[in-house]
Amino acid sequence: MKAVFFDLDGTLLDTLPDLQHCVNEILGRYGYTAVDREKVRASIGDGAEMLMRRVLPAGAPFGECLTAFRKLYAENSCAETVAYAGAAETVARLRAAGIRTAVITNKPHKAAVKVIGKYFGAEAFDFVAGDSGDFPVKPDPALARYAALTLRVSPAETLFVGDGEADFLTAKNAGMRPLAALWGYRTREQLAAVGAREFVLCFEEILRYV
Repeated sequence: MKAVFFDLDGTLLDTLPDLQHCVNEILGRYGYTAVDREKVRASIGDGAEMLMRRVLPAGAPFGECLTAFRKLYAENSCAETVAYAGAAETVARLRAAGIRTAVITNKPHKAAVKVIGKYFGAEAFDFVAGDSGDFPVKPDPALARYAALTLRVSPAETLFVGDGEADFLTAKNAGMRPLAALWGYRTREQLAAVGAREFVLCFEEILRYV
């Protein structure tokens, strides 16, 4: 492997508390009932648009709510978010060994850059990209392939680590090697259902794998 690409939410960072807070803030503004953490957990992974489609009731003003959510989350994405144990150390060790690293996420790009800067440092990764509207969201492979092209690595020599179905499918669609993280927001059974066969339980296992 010449490169390791990471998902963000549920893989590098536990962002669920802040996502739930912002979702419920928007629901409350429009007079809708708050949702519990498990509902939010089950709804994330495919970008802000799909998250809001899954939590908003029928008939809600979707465009207004999505815009309000994006703005609110960009301003409140770091209150309760935490990095998973071993994440920063693993990324640093990979880069020290000459492995290129990237973050490919469906999180809005500005929020992604903000949380990466806070929890890892602005220069921690060779490439960071979220949903800016320039590329389709995962599992479309376009952004992952663009990252590989930018870093001058072959997709076949790239490991894609993620906790969600979209991450496995992105890796498969991009011709990269998928590695499913079991500390995030999906179960082994959910990931196996879309075809995942290789799993890791902690960041140390990623280093051993590489």
